[in-house]
Amino acid sequence: MSDQQDQAALQRPLEPLTCAERARAAGAILFVATEPVAVSSIAHQLGCTVPQVYEALHELSISLQAVGLVTQWMSEELVQLGTAPDLASILRQFLGQDRTVRLSQAALETVALIAYRQPATRADLESIRGVDSTGVLQTLLARGLIEPTGRLPSAGNPVLYSTTPDFLRLFGLSSLNDLPQLPEDLVTGLDERVGEAGCE
Repeated sequence: MSDQQDQAALQRPLEPLTCAERARAAGAILFVATEPVAVSSIAHQLGCTVPQVYEALHELSISLQAVGLVTQWMSEELVQLGTAPDLASILRQFLGQDRTVRLSQAALETVALIAYRQPATRADLESIRGVDSTGVLQTLLARGLIEPTGRLPSAGNPVLYSTTPDFLRLFGLSSLNDLPQLPEDLVTGLDERVGEAGCE
């Protein structure tokens, strides 16, 4: 077969896959990916619709339970493979990471605020906490629990921070949807504090 024929064969669209085949293929894609993958990207690769990928990922998540893995959702669109949260202590022991990761109260407050409000700016955090957050942000960045995810299109273009897959792993979460629900009065209070900061 010539090089041109090889290229033509590679460019042919995939034969339609069954749901089980889509689940297997999606699992293989997530396995080799080094970072979270967009559902739309998986759909493009498999030649199917986004709803079909969500269905396949649901099937995949059921089958993964038998081998101690989960689908970890960074957002409604971004997914990756992770280890089951209930196996964290076994894996830490196996990897020689028996020491518990300790975060200061300030770091816990800050990463919790980012998790619930993300993306968040330093000014957002400081308006709620009432103290400078530069140092604690550097600590969270160094530990890989948060990362810059863009800039706010406003005066000064402040950096926006969001949590990372390591945050989910450390706190034993499959997705941000697993975070405990905040009381309504607390959500309202946080929104008011951030709103006041934005008006200053």
